[in-house]
Amino acid sequence: MPYTEPMQTIQSLGHTEAQKAIFAIQTELERRQKAAVIAVADAHGELIALLKLDGAAQASILIASNKAWTAARERKPSREIGQAARDARDGFDLAYFGDKRYIGWGGGLPVTVNNQVVGAVAVSGLPELEDIELAEIGVRAITD
Repeated sequence: MPYTEPMQTIQSLGHTEAQKAIFAIQTELERRQKAAVIAVADAHGELIALLKLDGAAQASILIASNKAWTAARERKPSREIGQAARDARDGFDLAYFGDKRYIGWGGGLPVTVNNQVVGAVAVSGLPELEDIELAEIGVRAITD
């Protein structure tokens, strides 16, 4: 008898949504006269788009990518992963996840549509709370 169960369908961000997020964050960064790196990942955490504004630190490229990857993979803000590592009494270490891309700095946020994480937006290069605030602008650009 042939297999008859339906296959899973996974919703995911695409380049159109990534461009919306990047444009919204870029506009706000330019208004503030600041530079950062913006990363958008799909539902699996893989990079869809990245923008490094002139003047942003080179290291922020990898950090923003990893923030987006972490938020999409774990279905929660990257800062929560870091907070769990800092608060753990049992010696919790990010290396336990088994991949060097997991990062615990704030600025990576999952994008949820119809109660399903469809990707993530991340910002790196500014103080953590400002990275988070800017990433929220990108998420709203996609979900509103």
